[in-house]
Amino acid sequence: MSNANIFLLPQVIDQTAVRLPDRPAFRFDEQTITYAEIAGRSNSLAHLLVDQGVRRGDRVGIYLHKRMESAVALYGIMKAGAAYVPLDPAMPLSRLEFVLRDCGIRHVISQQAKLANLQQVATAVPDLQCVIGPAAVAPSPFRLIPWAEVYQFPGHHAPHIPGLIEQDLAYIMYTSGSTGTPKGIMHTHYSGLSYARAAAYQYDVRANDILSNHSPLHFDMSTFDFFSGPLVGATTIIIPEEYKMLPASLSELIQDERMTIWYSVTTALVELLLRGNLAERDLSSLRWVLFGGEPFPPGHLTALMELLPQARFGNVYGPAEVNQCTYFTVPPLPNQYQTDYVPIGQVWEIADWLIVDEQDNEVAPGEVGMLLICAPTRMQGYWNRPDLTEEGFYHQRPFPNSPFEKIFYRTGDLVQLGEDGELKFLGRRDRQVKIRGYRVELDEIEAAISTHEAVAETAVYPLSDSHGGLKLEAAVVVRQGMDVFPEALKRHVTALLPAYAVPDTFVIHDHFPRTGSGKIDRRALQASAQSNEDQPGE
Repeated sequence: MSNANIFLLPQVIDQTAVRLPDRPAFRFDEQTITYAEIAGRSNSLAHLLVDQGVRRGDRVGIYLHKRMESAVALYGIMKAGAAYVPLDPAMPLSRLEFVLRDCGIRHVISQQAKLANLQQVATAVPDLQCVIGPAAVAPSPFRLIPWAEVYQFPGHHAPHIPGLIEQDLAYIMYTSGSTGTPKGIMHTHYSGLSYARAAAYQYDVRANDILSNHSPLHFDMSTFDFFSGPLVGATTIIIPEEYKMLPASLSELIQDERMTIWYSVTTALVELLLRGNLAERDLSSLRWVLFGGEPFPPGHLTALMELLPQARFGNVYGPAEVNQCTYFTVPPLPNQYQTDYVPIGQVWEIADWLIVDEQDNEVAPGEVGMLLICAPTRMQGYWNRPDLTEEGFYHQRPFPNSPFEKIFYRTGDLVQLGEDGELKFLGRRDRQVKIRGYRVELDEIEAAISTHEAVAETAVYPLSDSHGGLKLEAAVVVRQGMDVFPEALKRHVTALLPAYAVPDTFVIHDHFPRTGSGKIDRRALQASAQSNEDQPGE
């Protein structure tokens, strides 16, 4: 059945519920919810949200550890005409407070374990009116509504939201910002659906597929599992967070659930390869292994392909601002990518692209430049930051004096078009890196470290780890007459930044090397640190 008549993301669930009411939509920790059930539960949540004052265009937070209610929450919020805002359950309270205030969030879907955090920031977030999920306790600075009360609202139909169209906001995801504060990436129903359709087509996602939801809801990779899977009626396994620390248990889950499509950051697959006992598992059900967020070390990729000969491997690339925009299917072994860098491949058919120099002039084939993407999957812009939005977009008129213009997103990624027609990723133009698939602004980390009273100067840089990934090191010069231990600096930064952005090591320096212009020579610091890292142990 065609999904061409779907214009809003919640219709993904509702139309599949009509076609495949008894098909399992999501599974989590031995719980299963069918498409008919999630359609009904999300309808009930939408009615409650409207009853509590949620209106078209509002933002509603989802502050949950991974669970079945995650799926109910995001679809229920969108059915109420609002945009869902996933909140990292591990984020420091200072960042939680910032996002709640910045986004004007008045309603949050949460759980008992996170209630104390919300109560702690309530004074600084006076607009927070209602928290849905935890049991009611008194006294409370906001209204508390347990799930049992949610499901007393009608489930047979969604509320009618007048004027809701595909250009309305569907979700906002916050990511690191170079100014030291997170920035919210706004996606509409149109951009989210465009991605869901394109990804389902690209990887031939079918109703009998079993998808792995490894990524948390606040990570853009999760939209593949929550949008593309339901679009075709597939079943998505929401993987409990503790499995990330238990690769052998994770591989057993893949086997027992007979998963057919895996999609995660590269680091997760390297951990499965090294500690997942894959040789002891029957993983013959896997037909796609998709990875992204960071390069895959060729040696590890080859070893994994040898263990899973029946699966096709795909390198997925695309900033959260445009979702995915390129694809590369790794040829079967043996292939040149056993030793060579794996390219990000080709821009998919629904997108246009340019590679430009620093003056926005197109570069010749084979030359290095920044990748620009024009696609229906592109974000609407950055929440409350028209300056960043304008800075991130490039406007092109294909014909002189034409009223029509294409709007490209400046990815900030340096690429090169090879003779084979494949794009190679060569790094960033700015100081942004990927750590375990998360986008991290080094300037933001330095800004957080600099708030410690003992810090005079700091420099943060990535180092290669033993698994072919990246880790962070922070170099610090202490103010004259003061003293501080690396452990104290790490505790200070942990209270300000997400765990993935906290440097692994802090090194105290008497002074920093300088460039000819007097700036901190970060490259010299990085080279020296990497040299020490590469030295064999005593």
